[in-house]
Amino acid sequence: MSRILTLSSGGRLKITDTAWVKMVSLRQDTLRKKEAGGLLLGRQILESDDLVIDDVSTPVRGDTRARMRFVRSKRHQRFVDEAWAKSNGTRVYLGEWHTHPEGVPSPSSEDLRSWRKHLSDKQIHGEALFFVIVGVDAVRVWEGFRFQRSVNLIGEVCLHGQESD
Repeated sequence: MSRILTLSSGGRLKITDTAWVKMVSLRQDTLRKKEAGGLLLGRQILESDDLVIDDVSTPVRGDTRARMRFVRSKRHQRFVDEAWAKSNGTRVYLGEWHTHPEGVPSPSSEDLRSWRKHLSDKQIHGEALFFVIVGVDAVRVWEGFRFQRSVNLIGEVCLHGQESD
Protein backbone atom coordinates (compact mmCIF):
# COMPACT_ATOMS: atom_id res chain seq x y z
CA MET A 1 0.00 0.00 0.00
CA SER A 2 2.97 2.37 -0.24
CA ARG A 3 2.33 5.58 -2.12
CA ILE A 4 4.95 7.43 -4.16
CA LEU A 5 4.39 11.01 -5.31
CA THR A 6 6.55 13.28 -7.45
CA LEU A 7 7.92 16.43 -5.82
CA SER A 8 8.49 19.78 -7.51
CA SER A 9 12.26 19.13 -7.23
CA GLY A 10 11.89 15.98 -9.32
CA GLY A 11 12.43 13.85 -6.24
CA ARG A 12 9.89 11.45 -4.84
CA LEU A 13 7.89 11.31 -1.63
CA LYS A 14 7.08 7.81 -0.44
CA ILE A 15 4.43 7.16 2.21
CA THR A 16 5.11 3.76 3.76
CA ASP A 17 2.45 1.20 4.65
CA THR A 18 2.90 1.93 8.36
CA ALA A 19 2.15 5.64 8.00
CA TRP A 20 -0.58 5.11 5.38
CA VAL A 21 -2.54 2.57 7.42
CA LYS A 22 -2.45 4.74 10.56
CA MET A 23 -3.87 7.74 8.70
CA VAL A 24 -6.47 5.93 6.59
CA SER A 25 -7.73 3.88 9.57
CA LEU A 26 -8.87 7.15 11.16
CA ARG A 27 -10.79 8.50 8.16
CA GLN A 28 -14.23 9.86 8.92
CA ASP A 29 -16.32 7.33 7.02
CA THR A 30 -19.24 7.41 9.49
CA LEU A 31 -21.11 10.37 10.99
CA ARG A 32 -19.91 9.53 14.50
CA LYS A 33 -16.19 9.78 13.75
CA LYS A 34 -14.36 12.93 14.80
CA GLU A 35 -11.48 14.57 12.97
CA ALA A 36 -8.09 13.07 13.71
CA GLY A 37 -4.58 14.18 12.89
CA GLY A 38 -0.96 14.36 13.84
CA LEU A 39 2.57 14.84 12.61
CA LEU A 40 4.42 13.29 9.67
CA LEU A 41 7.83 11.79 10.44
CA GLY A 42 10.41 10.58 8.02
CA ARG A 43 13.77 11.04 6.44
CA GLN A 44 15.59 12.21 3.35
CA ILE A 45 17.37 9.57 1.31
CA LEU A 46 21.07 10.43 1.15
CA GLU A 47 22.39 11.96 -2.06
CA SER A 48 18.91 12.38 -3.55
CA ASP A 49 15.83 14.60 -3.44
CA ASP A 50 13.74 11.64 -2.26
CA LEU A 51 11.90 11.63 1.07
CA VAL A 52 10.11 8.91 3.00
CA ILE A 53 7.24 9.43 5.43
CA ASP A 54 7.61 6.32 7.56
CA ASP A 55 5.44 7.09 10.59
CA VAL A 56 2.80 9.48 11.87
CA SER A 57 1.59 10.52 15.27
CA THR A 58 -2.07 9.86 15.97
CA PRO A 59 -4.56 11.51 18.35
CA VAL A 60 -3.54 11.64 22.00
CA ARG A 61 -5.17 12.82 25.21
CA GLY A 62 -5.20 16.60 25.16
CA ASP A 63 -6.06 16.99 21.47
CA THR A 64 -9.28 18.83 20.62
CA ARG A 65 -11.45 16.66 18.39
CA ALA A 66 -14.89 17.35 16.91
CA ARG A 67 -16.68 16.38 13.73
CA MET A 68 -15.16 19.29 11.82
CA ARG A 69 -12.22 20.34 13.99
CA PHE A 70 -8.90 18.94 15.13
CA VAL A 71 -6.38 20.85 17.22
CA ARG A 72 -3.19 18.99 17.97
CA SER A 73 -1.84 19.23 21.51
CA LYS A 74 1.81 19.80 22.35
CA ARG A 75 2.11 16.13 23.39
CA HIS A 76 2.79 15.20 19.74
CA GLN A 77 6.18 16.88 20.02
CA ARG A 78 7.29 14.08 22.34
CA PHE A 79 6.69 11.62 19.47
CA VAL A 80 8.99 13.68 17.22
CA ASP A 81 11.66 14.08 19.90
CA GLU A 82 11.73 10.35 20.68
CA ALA A 83 11.90 9.37 17.00
CA TRP A 84 14.72 11.84 16.40
CA ALA A 85 16.71 10.53 19.38
CA LYS A 86 16.21 6.84 18.53
CA SER A 87 17.28 7.44 14.91
CA ASN A 88 20.41 9.42 15.84
CA GLY A 89 18.93 12.49 14.20
CA THR A 90 17.91 10.98 10.88
CA ARG A 91 14.14 10.81 11.44
CA VAL A 92 12.62 14.29 11.42
CA TYR A 93 9.36 16.23 11.28
CA LEU A 94 8.12 16.48 7.69
CA GLY A 95 4.69 18.02 8.14
CA GLU A 96 1.12 17.58 9.34
CA TRP A 97 -1.86 15.38 8.55
CA HIS A 98 -5.54 15.34 9.47
CA THR A 99 -8.90 14.01 8.35
CA HIS A 100 -11.90 15.73 6.79
CA PRO A 101 -15.48 14.41 6.68
CA GLU A 102 -15.73 14.94 2.91
CA GLY A 103 -15.19 12.65 -0.05
CA VAL A 104 -12.29 14.39 -1.76
CA PRO A 105 -10.71 16.71 0.81
CA SER A 106 -9.78 20.33 0.25
CA PRO A 107 -7.99 22.55 2.75
CA SER A 108 -10.13 25.01 4.66
CA SER A 109 -9.04 28.62 5.08
CA GLU A 110 -8.04 27.64 8.64
CA ASP A 111 -5.90 24.79 7.25
CA LEU A 112 -4.15 27.14 4.83
CA ARG A 113 -3.45 29.68 7.59
CA SER A 114 -2.04 26.93 9.80
CA TRP A 115 0.12 25.53 7.00
CA ARG A 116 1.58 28.96 6.23
CA LYS A 117 2.34 29.44 9.93
CA HIS A 118 4.24 26.12 10.00
CA LEU A 119 6.12 27.10 6.84
CA SER A 120 7.34 30.31 8.50
CA ASP A 121 8.66 28.51 11.60
CA LYS A 122 12.40 29.23 11.84
CA GLN A 123 13.06 25.94 13.69
CA ILE A 124 12.03 23.83 10.69
CA HIS A 125 14.88 22.50 8.58
CA GLY A 126 14.69 21.86 4.87
CA GLU A 127 12.90 23.70 2.11
CA ALA A 128 9.49 22.00 2.19
CA LEU A 129 6.84 20.59 4.48
CA PHE A 130 4.04 18.24 3.53
CA PHE A 131 0.37 18.37 4.39
CA VAL A 132 -1.94 15.38 4.08
CA ILE A 133 -5.71 15.43 4.32
CA VAL A 134 -7.49 12.09 4.54
CA GLY A 135 -11.01 12.29 3.14
CA VAL A 136 -13.68 9.62 3.00
CA ASP A 137 -12.94 8.64 -0.62
CA ALA A 138 -9.45 10.03 -1.26
CA VAL A 139 -6.23 11.19 0.36
CA ARG A 140 -4.64 14.35 -0.96
CA VAL A 141 -1.07 15.58 -0.37
CA TRP A 142 0.27 19.12 -0.65
CA GLU A 143 3.88 20.29 -0.75
CA GLY A 144 4.51 23.56 1.08
CA PHE A 145 7.48 25.73 0.23
CA ARG A 146 9.08 27.50 3.17
CA PHE A 147 10.52 30.52 1.38
CA GLN A 148 7.49 31.26 -0.82
CA ARG A 149 5.01 30.16 1.89
CA SER A 150 2.93 28.60 -0.86
CA VAL A 151 1.38 25.15 -1.12
CA ASN A 152 0.75 22.99 -4.18
CA LEU A 153 -1.27 19.82 -4.51
CA ILE A 154 1.12 17.03 -5.52
CA GLY A 155 -1.08 13.97 -5.38
CA GLU A 156 -4.41 12.30 -4.77
CA VAL A 157 -4.96 8.64 -3.97
CA CYS A 158 -8.42 7.09 -4.26
CA LEU A 159 -9.49 5.01 -1.26
CA HIS A 160 -12.24 2.96 -2.91
CA GLY A 161 -11.91 -0.65 -1.87
CA GLN A 162 -9.52 0.05 1.03
CA GLU A 163 -10.50 -1.02 4.51
CA SER A 164 -10.74 1.27 7.51
CA ASP A 165 -11.13 0.42 11.18
